[in-house]
Amino acid sequence: MTTLPSWRDTTFEGRKLGTMARVALWLIQVVKEDGTFTKAELRAAFPDVAQIDRRMRDLRDRGWEIATSREDPTLRQQEHRFRTRGADVWIPGKSKAPAHKGSITNAQRAKVLQDDGYLCRTCGVTGGETYGDGGLEQAVLNVARRPVVQPDGTVVHQHVTECQRCGRGNLDRTVHMADVLAEIESLALVERKVFRGWIAADRRNPSALEKLWALYRTLPADARRTMADKLDGTDD
Repeated sequence: MTTLPSWRDTTFEGRKLGTMARVALWLIQVVKEDGTFTKAELRAAFPDVAQIDRRMRDLRDRGWEIATSREDPTLRQQEHRFRTRGADVWIPGKSKAPAHKGSITNAQRAKVLQDDGYLCRTCGVTGGETYGDGGLEQAVLNVARRPVVQPDGTVVHQHVTECQRCGRGNLDRTVHMADVLAEIESLALVERKVFRGWIAADRRNPSALEKLWALYRTLPADARRTMADKLDGTDD
């Protein structure tokens, strides 16, 4: 097992140990996974470092999960929870953020949120809304970069609105445009017209038949049999 450098060290194996790496080590060695800490405690650990909060935030782009009270309602306003560690940023080559993780301006972020209707484009939740699973967690919207495979095979990363819960998932959300376009080509004309309407409204309104089906699925067995008998009686 590889021995970790101490978070108090400023060098490691003859190389300078950056502040972000030291913050990562402090989280591992002092706070420990699933432990909580405050910004005051972080600043006290690194009293001579300016913008130490920013160095902590930089870890998120390297796969480190650090929750605030917005994502974890059990925390107080000034508390954070160190959930899981990400890249070993104290090792050379591991501290660089992925190329598609470059920062965007506030204006760019605002435009993405507006274009996406302030909805998570994975689960559909809006900012500040609870998830409806009985918990108290409120959705916090971020701007993520989603890989999109173009029809010619090239991969681009495009901005998309995503809540922090969906962003913590490990599912591959790569979009293959060739498959999407092929599905559109396979639609009948009437289906294309309906689908075009959904796109224009950016929402899908269920038909009367779909609403009736949803209602039927909620009925007790006797009531479902009554509906089935009614339908059998109208076939003649």
